[in-house]
Amino acid sequence: MTLSEFQQLVTSLAADGENMIDAATTAALLEEARTSLLGRKSGRLPELFKQLPSLAPTELREAGSLINAVKAKLEAHLDDRRRQLDAAASSQRKVDLTMPARRQWLGSKHPVTLVIEEIEDIFRGLGFTIALGPEAETEWYNFTSLNFPPDHPALDLHDTLYLGENVLLRTHTSPVQIRTMQKFKPPIRILSPGNAYRRDFFDASHAPMFAQIEGLAIDEGVSFVDLKATLTHFANRFFGKTKTRFRPSYFPFTEPSAEMDVECQLCHGSGCASCKGTGWMEILGSGMVHPSVLNASGLDGDRYTGWAFGMGPARIAMLRYDIPDIRILYDSDVRFLYQISR
Repeated sequence: MTLSEFQQLVTSLAADGENMIDAATTAALLEEARTSLLGRKSGRLPELFKQLPSLAPTELREAGSLINAVKAKLEAHLDDRRRQLDAAASSQRKVDLTMPARRQWLGSKHPVTLVIEEIEDIFRGLGFTIALGPEAETEWYNFTSLNFPPDHPALDLHDTLYLGENVLLRTHTSPVQIRTMQKFKPPIRILSPGNAYRRDFFDASHAPMFAQIEGLAIDEGVSFVDLKATLTHFANRFFGKTKTRFRPSYFPFTEPSAEMDVECQLCHGSGCASCKGTGWMEILGSGMVHPSVLNASGLDGDRYTGWAFGMGPARIAMLRYDIPDIRILYDSDVRFLYQISR
């Protein structure tokens, strides 16, 4: 794209934006206009920002100044129109000033949603993209492709919720990794958030349905050093400067495998009831992707290596907000949500 073409797009956006804002006759329509123009996910202005890399390096400064100027102009125009609508509404509104005001509670995001969004932002900064997949999976995607032998305990009906023959509610989001490796060639860096289901009893630390986030990085020459450096960086970004440690573990789909702990956020390593006196809290499982998993997804296990991890954002939310019982997260108590959001 040339600078001239980019300028035409910006000029067109500025003109269309002013017309949309002026045409908004209610606060709801004005918000629709703002989302259409400046919305982070699908707004026209953010889409223009994505075009900047296609310009010549010598043109980036001028193009950036131009688009920032249009953004400031649209935001100012939105503020002016909002004030006009508020003034018009106030003049028409009949208020009984003798009546005491009613306290209004505004909705807020769930603690687990806040944690998921924060984790996604951290890994997006490391070049990861978000990948999603179906919650109803086949045994091949949920078990066989992930190096689970046919007699593995996870295949037992008591551990897995089946919808029919060979179809089940996924027990982890790992099938998304297989589907991604089947569809795309390395390098691959994805984060796969979503719900998982297991036949667990609903107690203080378990739920039959829970959110999970898994990450996957595949390329030539990827090593455990990359895994450790990335996850340590994540822990320091999410919890603040903290200590981490990796303990040997076992997962069928990774080899070697490790559990990752962070220093207890409540006692800071001195030992307390929450960390069972150890000074550490487990936050995720990880490891190098097993060659059998790479081969099952259609990749050359001798050429490519990779690492993966999985964590439960509900457990991390419990650490972040000092929640003693996971069942509190499922109560939908607006008083609890208000405490977290304010």
